Amino acid sequence: MRKALCMTAAAFFLAGCTASGTGGKNEEKPPEEEKAVHEAGEEKPEPAADLESDEKAEQPAILDKTPKYKIDPENWSLKPLSPDVSPKAVLLTIDDAPDQHSVEMAQTLKKMGVKAIFFVNGHFLDTEEEKARLKEIYQLGFPIGNHTMTHSNLKDLTPSEQKSEISGLNDLVEQITGERPRFFRAPFGSNTDESRKIAEEEKMVLMNWTYGYDWESDYQTKEALTEIMINTPYLTDGANLLMHDRKWTSEALSAIVTGLKQKGYEMADPDTIETPL
Repeated sequence: MRKALCMTAAAFFLAGCTASGTGGKNEEKPPEEEKAVHEAGEEKPEPAADLESDEKAEQPAILDKTPKYKIDPENWSLKPLSPDVSPKAVLLTIDDAPDQHSVEMAQTLKKMGVKAIFFVNGHFLDTEEEKARLKEIYQLGFPIGNHTMTHSNLKDLTPSEQKSEISGLNDLVEQITGERPRFFRAPFGSNTDESRKIAEEEKMVLMNWTYGYDWESDYQTKEALTEIMINTPYLTDGANLLMHDRKWTSEALSAIVTGLKQKGYEMADPDTIETPL
């Protein structure tokens, strides 16, 4: 029986992304209490071309980005804004970018003609090479989300520390890409009154997730992860799918998208999600 538990309010404080640090950043495992909860929570490829860190990336061309969806704060799913928009859509999100596999994942999605939000951490933007990776992802047309500077649990931080974690990362992303993030995901899904206030001030949409599995040891192969991501009972209309910059997730990504399409799901364009003005 798979470990996935139905999303509850309590899960908002337990589920989350794998914590990241220095060294083997993408291999560190999440706290033990998170492993049992897959569902929503309150959360090296070749180097890219050498680009100056203070040079703003050229903004991707935008076609019709009329808002079609909003994020439901009750369950973090996509909700159509009008009857003309099909509810049978899912949102792809990738956390802990741009570590070792994000550029490759962006290239895969680009070839398949689908979009995802890449939620970035500031500790993956320490070097010019890492900044160049972020620029490449952005220039491929993918929205960049805020996942804080150091992936700390915001509930352990003072208001001023939370401000540095969130607004400081927005400043850094804007320096690199020329655009501030429009989406915010707290590490471990652990939001606070202060983080909600900062997100509102920064005009970002709060976003946690519906389900995700790739930090669990049972799903760290292409085959196992593909199977659970497309056959989990938590795959529903509007589901918000959590994935990470991981080797096995990158390997499974194409098959996951293909499987979702075969089930009749559209991959929602994040640029059509309603954001604060």
